[in-house]
Amino acid sequence: MGITLAINRMKTIGEVIRELRTAKHLLIREVAAELQIDSSLLSRIERGDKRPTRDQVIQLAGILKADENELMISYLSDRVVYELRGEKLAMEAMEAAEKKIAYATRKRRRKNAG
Repeated sequence: MGITLAINRMKTIGEVIRELRTAKHLLIREVAAELQIDSSLLSRIERGDKRPTRDQVIQLAGILKADENELMISYLSDRVVYELRGEKLAMEAMEAAEKKIAYATRKRRRKNAG
């Protein structure tokens, strides 16, 4: 019987990975070996010193039997925060980006439907 954890969206991707790994009683070296990376790199990812790649996040979802979409949301939100941290206009930029994404999605759907 597997352990399923609700992913806290306020945590960094590294914190989420560590929480999932420890809940499954897996050692860093075991997960790193499955990812085909050095265990010190995985340790730096978990500490937030290094960011994982998109492919690594997808692989980790499988290795840790985690919800891939939730893990990807954590990864993508970290990327956004990294880019916008310290910006005075970050929230306004996020609102504009949300509108642009919605518009682009509607436009793509119309194009695919037509």
